[in-house]
This record gives sequence, C-alpha cells and structure tokens, in this order.
Amino acid sequence: MMQLKPLTLSLPPQPPPGLRWFPSLAGPEKTLKFHQFLVLLLTFIAYAAFHASRKPPSIVKSILTVSDSDQYPSQFTGSSVHNKTGWAPFDGPRGPHRLGELDLSFLLAYAIGMYVSGHIGDTVDLRIFLTIGMVGSGIFVILFGLGYFLDLHSLGVFVVIQVLCGLFQSIGWPSVVAVVGNWFGKAKRGLIMGVWNSHTSIGNIVGSLVASSVLRYGWGWSFVLPGILIMLSAAFVYLFLVVHPENIGLESSGKDVEMSVEGVALVDSEKIETLDGGVRESEDEEGSVAIGFLDAWRLPHVASYAFCLFFSKLVAYTFLYWLPFYISHTAVAGANVSHTTAGILSTIFDIGGVIGGILAAVAADLGTDSVTRGNARALATVTAIIDGTGSVGAALGPLLAGYISTRGWNSVFFMLIVSTSIAGCLLIRVVKNEIRGKLNEGKWLWFSIISH
Repeated sequence: MMQLKPLTLSLPPQPPPGLRWFPSLAGPEKTLKFHQFLVLLLTFIAYAAFHASRKPPSIVKSILTVSDSDQYPSQFTGSSVHNKTGWAPFDGPRGPHRLGELDLSFLLAYAIGMYVSGHIGDTVDLRIFLTIGMVGSGIFVILFGLGYFLDLHSLGVFVVIQVLCGLFQSIGWPSVVAVVGNWFGKAKRGLIMGVWNSHTSIGNIVGSLVASSVLRYGWGWSFVLPGILIMLSAAFVYLFLVVHPENIGLESSGKDVEMSVEGVALVDSEKIETLDGGVRESEDEEGSVAIGFLDAWRLPHVASYAFCLFFSKLVAYTFLYWLPFYISHTAVAGANVSHTTAGILSTIFDIGGVIGGILAAVAADLGTDSVTRGNARALATVTAIIDGTGSVGAALGPLLAGYISTRGWNSVFFMLIVSTSIAGCLLIRVVKNEIRGKLNEGKWLWFSIISH
C-alpha cells in the first residue's frame, strides 16, 4: 500500500532581507568561508545576548533582599538609599527563598520549552524562530525591570514574567546549534566550535558588567539595558542570518557536522545507528524525517550526557545566579564589597569558562562518533533533549541554594561538590568506550602497517 507523506507548507528558501538590501554581501566574490564567518558571528552575538539578558536577576539579588536590619555601611555599598531597603516580596528573612523560587520559575519554563523548541526548530525557518525568541526575551526582561519604576511588589506577576521569559529563552540554543550545523563539517568542529561556544561566558560577562554599571540608578535599569541589547541583536539576526548555504546558492558543508550541547559532538549524518545496534545509511535531507522524542532518548549515550549535564548545570547555574549575592554578603577583611563590585568580581568565574570551554571543545576531537550518528534533521531534537534535561538541574540548583544558604554557605558548597562528582561518574562509561575505540583503531592501524 502506498504511504502518503504528510503535507507541509513551506516557502522556497530565500536570502534574508539584509542580503537583498546589500547585494554586495551575497555577491559571487563572497566565498563560503566568508558566509561561514558571518554565521558564526551572528549566532555568537545572538546567544551571547541571550545569556547577557539572564544575568540581571543574579546582579540585583543582594539589593532586593537587603532589609533595614541588614544594611552595609555606606562606604562599602556604593549604593543610594533606595537600594538599601530591600524590595518586597523579596526582602525579609524569607527573601532568598522567594528569589530561589523566582529562579525556578524561569529555569523550569526554560527546561520545558527546550523540549518543545527543539521539535519546532526542525520544521520552521530558524532565522524567524530565533528572532522571535530574542525579541520575546527582551520584552519580558524589560517588563521585569519596569516593576521597579511601577513600584510593583506582586510575586505572582514577577513569576509569570519569568515563566514567559524562560519559554522565549528556550528557543535560542537549539536554533543556533542547528544553523551552525548547516554550515560546518566535522573537520572544523574542534577549535572553531570551542571559540564559538565561549558565547555563553562572554554573554554572562557582558550581562554582569552592563547590569552592575547601572545599579546606582535603580535596579530596574539592570534589566532594561540587557533587554534592549538582545532586541538590537535580534535585528541583525533577522536581517543577515543565512540559515542554510542553499538559501544563497551555495552547497552545504554541514551534512557531517557533529555538535551538541556546549559544543560536544553529536551528529554524523552520513550514517545513523539503529536502535538494535545496526548501522544504516541516512536518507538525504529531503527524504529524512525528524527523529522521535523517545527514540532520541534511546540513542547511545544520550541519557548519560543528559544527566551529566543535569548535575553540571546545577553547579554552573548556582554560581550564575548566586555568586554576586555570595560575594556581597561575605566579608573580606571585615568589610563587605559594594553590590556593583560584587557583580564585577563574579565575572572571573565566566572568564574561566571561556578558557575551559575552548580547551574542552578541542579535546572533543578525540572522540566524536559515540552519541547519535543521526541525520541532520535530528540535531535540534537531540540537542534540546540534552540541554533540556540539563536545564532541569539548572532550575533546581538556584532554588536549593536559596533555601540552603539561609543555613550557611558551607552546605551550599557541599551540594555543589556532590553534584560535580556525580557528573564525572556519569561520564566514566562514555570515556571508557572512547578509549577502547581509539585503542582498537590503533591496533588495526598497526596491523595494516606490519602486514604491508
């Protein structure tokens, strides 16, 4: 019986408006490398802007929770009076709990959205989809900041804003990964992807500096400026991002791209490993279909990477959302630093992230075929599963820190140590398989040399 394919409505691929307005950018003299660089630059800016817009809550925590009985001497705060009285409903002894719950609302919505956005990203124009995510994120980041100017004190309203912001933020990562996957082959994934993947830490640094620099004018500005920044970045993405080489008449070089969450290798579209352990050739781009959600979970090592990222992000996002608060509430030589200084000092953590991210992506070249061996249509789905699971851990970390910190920060750091240890243990099997595979390759190479 003949099977009918589902009807899909789509427009022929066209270059973005910016390339139509400036034909010289798409002229025949522009090489594939030029457009690859442009794609890397635009996606780097896009995801850095996403992360910059996530930083304001961590920067303003220490201001929102300050009560009349918990003020620092003016020579240490560097803040005006209205920044030292706290902000209901986040002031008082249960203030850290409320802030932890606020983080949970954002990150849980982000985690849920990741699972959905991955599937949507496989079926729509990623340039438009990414633009919507950036504009929506900017709107709700600004709305949160307007709570300061409107004298808003409703926890429910702040939670709703964070939930909606998290949903729009979840569009970012699957979209940029899928676009980069369309342009780059696996031969270039190591150092290039490592540098590109530093957008996370660069965005955190920019967001921290921007949000900290305007604290003296009121905490609302710490949200408004990053919100405007991501919306301006969205305009460049909409105007100039080319989703696929074929959109401008170039041949695709991304069919063998292998990439995943935070630059870890994922996909080799030449072959796909079936669930019974066999390997078959993948279908071409036109005949392939997006991989099913449950089937993606059953692919080799997807679960290991997903839960490793769960505990890794629990640690990373605890630092991301609570490090400035910890610094400002920890006396150094008997004195507390200002809220602005705490925000600036917290960027040191992200500077380490830039260096470590580059080094780890280079190391990823040592083993790249162990995760999915799926076709390119599966890239956004599998990426969303891994990062979505990691985002659940990211949601729990700041929430637990908000509650545990009231008992002392030593308990928080104990939680972080345990989580890091579990994340490492989850990779033991993957590492063993990679080493075994490399040793086997070495044996076959040595055998072929001596046999000739």
